[in-house]
Amino acid sequence: MSFRVSLLFLTMTVVVVCGQKRRVAKEEWNYRDGSERVSMRGVANLTQVLDDWKFDILNQVKGLLKNDHQSLLPDYSRIQPLSEALDDLYKEFNALKTHLGELTEKFGPLETFIDELKAKRASVSAPPANPVHRRVTKKKPVVS
Repeated sequence: MSFRVSLLFLTMTVVVVCGQKRRVAKEEWNYRDGSERVSMRGVANLTQVLDDWKFDILNQVKGLLKNDHQSLLPDYSRIQPLSEALDDLYKEFNALKTHLGELTEKFGPLETFIDELKAKRASVSAPPANPVHRRVTKKKPVVS
C-alpha cells in the first residue's frame, strides 16, 4: 500500500512540475523602443519645470537659513546639558585665549634678549682671518 501511495505522490509531482508554464526570463529594458514617438519638446519642458523647482526650493532653504534658522535647526538652549557644555567650552576657550596673550607678552622681552645675545656671540666669535693648520702624526705602536 505504501508503494502505491509513493508512486501516486511521485506521478502527481511529475504532472505538476511538467504542467507549470515556463516563465520567460526578464529581458533587459530597451530604452530605444518607442523613442521615435517621444516628444522632445515635452521632455525639454519637463526638464525646465524640474530645474525651476530645484532653483525655487534651494532659494527658499537658503533664505530660511539666513533669516530664520531657528525654524530649520533645533533649539540647543532647550537641551540643558548641551547648552551648559557649550557654555563651559566657550568660557574655557576664552580663558585659554587670554592666557596665551599673557604668555606672549611675557616671552616678548625674552625673545629680544636671546636675539641680542646671539648677535653678540656672532660678532665676538668671528672666524679668524688665517686659519691654523695642524699636522696630524700617527702614533707608533708600543712594543713590550
